[in-house]
Amino acid sequence: MIPPALAAAPRLSRWITINASGTVAVRSGKVELGQGILTALGQIVADELDVGFNRIQLIPLTAPVTAEQTLTAGSRSLEESGAALRQAAAEVRALFIAASGLGSHATVHDGLIMSDAGTTSYWDLAETVSLDVDATGEPRPKPPSHHTVVGTSTPRIDLPDKVYGRARFIHDMSLPGMLYGRVVRPPSPGATLRSLDTSATKALTGIVEVVRDGSFLGVVAAQEETAISGAELLRSHAVWDETASLPSSVAELLTSTPVETQTVDAVSPGFPTTATAYYSRPYLAHASIGPACAIAQWSGTALEVWSHTQGAYNLRKAITIALPVALDQITVHHVEGSGCYGHNGADDVAFDAVLLARVVPGHAVQVVWSRADELAWAPFGPAMGVRMSACVENGTITGWRHETFGNGHLARPGMSPTAPGLLSAAYLADAKPLFVSDDPPTARGGGAQRNAIPLYTFPRREIIKNRLLHMPLRTSAMRALGAYLNVFAIESFMDELAGDVDPVEFRLRHLTDDRARTVILAAADRAGWWDRVPEQDRGCGFGFARYSNHGAYCAVVAEVRAEQELQVTRLTVAVDAGLVVSPDGLRNQIEGGAIQSTSWTLKEEVRFTRTRVTSTDWESYPILKFSEVPDVDVLLVNRPDLPSRGAGEAAQGPTAAAIGNALADALGVRVRTLPLNAENIIAAMPG
Repeated sequence: MIPPALAAAPRLSRWITINASGTVAVRSGKVELGQGILTALGQIVADELDVGFNRIQLIPLTAPVTAEQTLTAGSRSLEESGAALRQAAAEVRALFIAASGLGSHATVHDGLIMSDAGTTSYWDLAETVSLDVDATGEPRPKPPSHHTVVGTSTPRIDLPDKVYGRARFIHDMSLPGMLYGRVVRPPSPGATLRSLDTSATKALTGIVEVVRDGSFLGVVAAQEETAISGAELLRSHAVWDETASLPSSVAELLTSTPVETQTVDAVSPGFPTTATAYYSRPYLAHASIGPACAIAQWSGTALEVWSHTQGAYNLRKAITIALPVALDQITVHHVEGSGCYGHNGADDVAFDAVLLARVVPGHAVQVVWSRADELAWAPFGPAMGVRMSACVENGTITGWRHETFGNGHLARPGMSPTAPGLLSAAYLADAKPLFVSDDPPTARGGGAQRNAIPLYTFPRREIIKNRLLHMPLRTSAMRALGAYLNVFAIESFMDELAGDVDPVEFRLRHLTDDRARTVILAAADRAGWWDRVPEQDRGCGFGFARYSNHGAYCAVVAEVRAEQELQVTRLTVAVDAGLVVSPDGLRNQIEGGAIQSTSWTLKEEVRFTRTRVTSTDWESYPILKFSEVPDVDVLLVNRPDLPSRGAGEAAQGPTAAAIGNALADALGVRVRTLPLNAENIIAAMPG
């Protein structure tokens, strides 16, 4: 059977090239975001071809050259691109063995094809074996027992440049004759530019163009510092009309905005309720350490874009919706940027660069966002509420209801045939308004409903989604989507319902999935859950989920100290992601996800007034400091007999839930409003 991604682009040469020089070029429709995916994909190809990993050259995605795999999202890169490359490599290996004439029983060692009849190599045959053929699905990949590269912690190919500070990111790129641009954002969402005095910029040497199109305002300069100064002058000489279009609070947003209601899942709904609870999270910013950056160049007939987008093909389509340019005129190259999981400002800054490059044909234009742009104008993870209710009879949950409230989690460029989904397009004279974010029409994947269907077995359940029909602040995909709050709510509620029963035992009572039970027990045993001793102001909590009910299983034990503020001292994490391709890479993903979730859970919150976002720097939008990072111990439950599953978003929800449950254990106070900062902890205290 041909994997779906390979079936969609079956030509082998689009995925793999054998070079006579002794190297193997590998192309994937997925991109490197700092998650180490290119290394893992290279390991898969090296194993199937029987070549040393040092021969693998991972080629960055270029649309339209590379096979289209839509987005690098959903923790599905290994599952989708890994499966495609594994089959493609198996077919390439079979073609070369057949071409060698050494018989079907020939073996391959580091590209050398050997049998009793003689020896040749991939490199000797590279010019004669054509890979311009379609995959057939007939050659079978190796069984896991024959893997020699998969399952080892091969050094990440992207890390040396980052560790040693060598040029690797898009911010480091410099093209011949490159100019520099900056965009002047409105002071608030929906503001319109009433008037502009450009006379002050004339005193600046090096200003190439001042660009105004409707309420879009930018500057192009010969030097980056001149572009920054020019943008500041324009900002101080621009007059805007603003409106108070934002809600007074997240609570008002979630309770008074019109909604579209959908039943996601129902099994014998309708039951008496013995317990209820309501959980919420604020808007969250991506808060990438490095702000968004892009480069664009318009020749007059062709547009070339360099971007750290997660969806190069989607960006390409979106540009054609926003501007009168044909799809075949646009090339988008992926270049690494500051790590991000979800829809951040990468696509928006790319379109900013395109708009500025149009006025200086023949010149590449680089645009970098400011910190304030990054924190106020990139799409946010939506504010969200979850109302839980249950029926508990004789210590067993017999009825379960989960109801979500919030905006959708997807408004990525290229998703709408009529709206580009690009920020600056909404401010042009020929404006293309941003569309209200939605969710995929799937119950178990979804956006707001992601992980809303519990993995626990309840005889009666009902899952409801209420999607807000207005979007006062722009929302789209952020790591884990709705799973972050849904798992926080489910796992917090499970602890509340457990009463005097041990929380881990209570979970196991409601689980029939053996893999889930194994992971839960592995985390509990590793953390010494059964031997813990109560201490004043100290707490221990548990959280569990299977990401999207499809990806990796993840169980977390959090240990906290609650004094002047809540501190997470240790996280113990067990994960089952099926066949482990790179143990070190998987640990990196789980550890990084757990630390990011700790930051969200303890600190992060987008703040706003009725007019504008006010959390526009690190003081008003704090993130976890290095001194606050907990110890993280990751235990891998390897299942080589099962397909690899994504783990990049598996730890977010369980970590948040474990911290919340540990706080309740430490203080006897249940805090259901995130973040778990002093303000919300005090508000939850009786009286």
